[in-house]
Amino acid sequence: LSLITNDFASLSANDQKNMPQYKEFEERHLWYVEQVEKYGLNLGLTGFAKTLAQNYELLNQMEFFKNLNCPILTGVSRKSMIYKVLGCTAEEALNGTTALNMVALMNGACILRVHDVKEAVECIKLFNQL
Repeated sequence: LSLITNDFASLSANDQKNMPQYKEFEERHLWYVEQVEKYGLNLGLTGFAKTLAQNYELLNQMEFFKNLNCPILTGVSRKSMIYKVLGCTAEEALNGTTALNMVALMNGACILRVHDVKEAVECIKLFNQL
């Protein structure tokens, strides 16, 4: 049995100004992962209801979750965390998506949720050569 979950305390876009500090965010996820592991479920991570900075911090600190021995899913495909930084549209964010997919793989992701399958497969093939 597997479970893919979003941040369970997600806030609406209007509440983003009251986003929790990252330490609280990390503690909340650690508690949730402990509950998931208790019942033998796998954890999936996505980037919903977080600030731009929190999305990148989560991506950079994915090894924190890797140590919990749960498969890690990431879904950065065409997300605003890419196109806002690059100043493009979601449709134009393929290169950024591929770059962040590689970062996610290098930081412990083993499942990628993608829009562009061919490009993601190529990214995985290159990752597997490292």
